[in-house]
Amino acid sequence: MSKKLYIGNLPYSATDESLNTKFSEFGTVNSAKVIMDRDSGRSKGFAFVEMSTDSEAANSISRANGTDLDGRVISVAEAKPQAPRRSY
Repeated sequence: MSKKLYIGNLPYSATDESLNTKFSEFGTVNSAKVIMDRDSGRSKGFAFVEMSTDSEAANSISRANGTDLDGRVISVAEAKPQAPRRSY
């Protein structure tokens, strides 16, 4: 079963491809997506990476959390489910 990871404190230079390359060191990456601002088109500084197994995700968290990516110390944790949006 795949597991989604939250990657925080990303440098603005990070791309889907660079994250895929970085996390491929820890296992099979199903997807890597840097979240972009809708108006400016610039990175919001965080991303989600989906690893193919729980063990690969745990390995990614233990090995990548607190490491340097393009001059910034990234945080890696298990992603929490998105809270439902309130409608007004």
